Amino acid sequence: MKISGIRTIYAAVVLCGIVYAFIVLRGENGIPGLLAKRRQVQEFEQTNQQLVREIEQKKERIQRLQDNPGEQEYEIRQRLKLAKPGEKIYILDDKKR
Repeated sequence: MKISGIRTIYAAVVLCGIVYAFIVLRGENGIPGLLAKRRQVQEFEQTNQQLVREIEQKKERIQRLQDNPGEQEYEIRQRLKLAKPGEKIYILDDKKR
């Protein structure tokens, strides 16, 4: 009787442990939460890589503008819509009405 009582208590404790583990792993902070966090980390890494590429492209553009006076002049003329004497600038409105 004593051994079967201990076995019953042991089986109940193990069963409670299994049920608890099942509930915890299926909860918000369990496996679904872990998978969601991994997906979020991957998205952040992709966004970070894209931002790093954009930063490198902008650094290269800045370097080109610093090294090439012709490109500087072109950029200034484009942004400020300036023209050299005797040049004509045509501005087209691409908006459809």
